[in-house]
Amino acid sequence: MDQTIFKQNENTLPEFQYIENLISYRLNKYFYLEADDIHPSFPPLDTWQLPLANFIEKNNLTQQEAVLLLIALAPYIKPNLFDKVIEHKIGNAGDFPGIGGVRGKNCRFFLPTGETFLFLLSDNDTATRLLIQQFFGAEHLFWKKKIVWLEDMHNGEPSMHGRLIMSQDYIDTFIHGKPVPPHFSISFPAKLINTALTWDDLVLNIELKAQIAELQSWVKYNDDLMVKWGMQSRLRQGYRTLFYGPPGTGKTFTAGLLGKYTNKQVYKIDLSMIVSKYIGETEKNLELLFARAEDKGWILFFDEADALFGKRTNVRDAHDKYANQEVSYLLQRIEDYNGLIILATNMKNNIDDAFIRRFNSILKFPFPDAYERALIWDKSFPKDALFYQKPINSNDEPATDFTKAMIVNIPEAVKKYELTGGNINNIIHYASLKAVERHNQKNGGIYEATTALAIYLTDVLAGIRREMIKEGKPFG
Repeated sequence: MDQTIFKQNENTLPEFQYIENLISYRLNKYFYLEADDIHPSFPPLDTWQLPLANFIEKNNLTQQEAVLLLIALAPYIKPNLFDKVIEHKIGNAGDFPGIGGVRGKNCRFFLPTGETFLFLLSDNDTATRLLIQQFFGAEHLFWKKKIVWLEDMHNGEPSMHGRLIMSQDYIDTFIHGKPVPPHFSISFPAKLINTALTWDDLVLNIELKAQIAELQSWVKYNDDLMVKWGMQSRLRQGYRTLFYGPPGTGKTFTAGLLGKYTNKQVYKIDLSMIVSKYIGETEKNLELLFARAEDKGWILFFDEADALFGKRTNVRDAHDKYANQEVSYLLQRIEDYNGLIILATNMKNNIDDAFIRRFNSILKFPFPDAYERALIWDKSFPKDALFYQKPINSNDEPATDFTKAMIVNIPEAVKKYELTGGNINNIIHYASLKAVERHNQKNGGIYEATTALAIYLTDVLAGIRREMIKEGKPFG
């Protein structure tokens, strides 16, 4: 939808003019019994200005279902809509509890509840009231896709008095035509993974590359298989895979590339904000996350997944009992998700066997051999860098006459050291900073992009020594 058009006509949106007329009609009929008051006509979808009309048409929603979505969306488009009409008719919205509605903690406008919807649509008919209550049932599209639902009520109060809550993603879709990517927060503990690198930058063995290609194929073509070829009823929805191997072997990098080359968003879950010591909170946090991701094609990446998907234990106390229930919930929830879920761990044996059985594939990211390490070194250095075995002169500067310089093939010289891609990147970062420091000092602090960067083997070896000590490995 053209946003300019929307801003110019927001006061005359036919869809919300209809809601205003409907509220006025029902209040007139309830209080004044105006016999000549005619039920307002539902506006044709092609006259609507919000992208909500496209969703209604695509999903073949009824007029009543469309009205529910408009009522739930009203506080985000015309927050004073209900207050304006109600105050015009009866002076104060609080004088008539029959129309429902609540006031928020910060929002002081009328916020519609389930009772608001029933009052406007049921026309005091009990049969109609019971029928449209089913829109909030577990089998309805609105709940299955987490579009709109009722706020939980406490102390046994009737559920229909709960506030209408609409998913933020659908609010954005109905207003702007597409969901706005979520930001990392307590309510959405996941970060978007992006990479500027390509498959050529990923160094893996042939067998593992073939397995990754199968994942890429699933993401690209599974929707066609399910919808176009009618396999929804025969195959399980979603795909679950396990990446395991030492840290720094490319698990997160692979997940990012999968998203980049399939045009899917990859979200890395922050387990520290998911896992809670309080009973039931972990499941609640995960449910909110999965509900937000449902039907969006997101790739969910759980790093260090054994913290959440670890083995169940023998029940010795209440803590063990609830921990096992948490794992059982996770088993069911990852099977219900209709996208790609990647679990990554350094220790495959720490993952519960029940999860292992449910994975569609298990990919091992091995420690790179000497040949692969040389490739990683070669691909990771700055472009057009020149490699020197040691400082050329007493001023610690490289010679300008490269024919006389002590040039060495650093990737070949250091491939013997058992390091992962993550270690190698740390070392190159260290050695390259040393090179830039020398370069800038030589050029009076001004970096000349046309001059090649001189990388010293001595700096690379110093970086290797630091990484080996950090890993607890002997250097020599």
